[in-house]
Amino acid sequence: MTLDPIPISALQHWMYCPRQCALIHVEQVFADNVHTARGNAVHALVDEPGYEMKHGVKVERSLPLWSDRIGLIGKADVVEFHPDGSVYPVEFKHGPKRKHTHDDIQLAAQAICLEEMLGKPVPQGAIYHASSKRRREVSIDAGLRDLVEHTADDVRSIIQRGTLPPPVNDARCDQCSLKDICQPEALNDRRTQRMLRDELYEP
Repeated sequence: MTLDPIPISALQHWMYCPRQCALIHVEQVFADNVHTARGNAVHALVDEPGYEMKHGVKVERSLPLWSDRIGLIGKADVVEFHPDGSVYPVEFKHGPKRKHTHDDIQLAAQAICLEEMLGKPVPQGAIYHASSKRRREVSIDAGLRDLVEHTADDVRSIIQRGTLPPPVNDARCDQCSLKDICQPEALNDRRTQRMLRDELYEP
């Protein structure tokens, strides 16, 4: 069975917030804020497709990726092809060096695509954190691989259903460029009011 491909970026959106993912990939809405603007500025460094040689390493920029097995499509910011035959994806992110699962799952999805495309293992990659100009190496282990597959199933399911998950209204919302569209406080207030009303009139 051929799966409808979903963007690799949707996995990152889902891990950050399922409602954000649905707003972008179901409702097709997006907005910028200071965080997305910084991210765009960082990705401008690698958005132009091409390659260069650095110390014997072939560095491919903006490399198209896909996986027919899982049903993914996207691109890698940078993929390094080393003289020993190893393949090493690098995802660029703004901000300081720190671990985020929603970043790691995106890198792991890229590794899985590269393995399927090239027929060789990709056990590691890195997140390049632009603010600190440092790499954080990520092991593409069994847990991350399972997370990619399960998350792809969740994203595909919600896209097919065309529904929006409820808002979370927590610390993530202050960083989200879709906060004004999502309106988590207002939606949560209405949900709370309905729950209180239902309890009040419960027989």
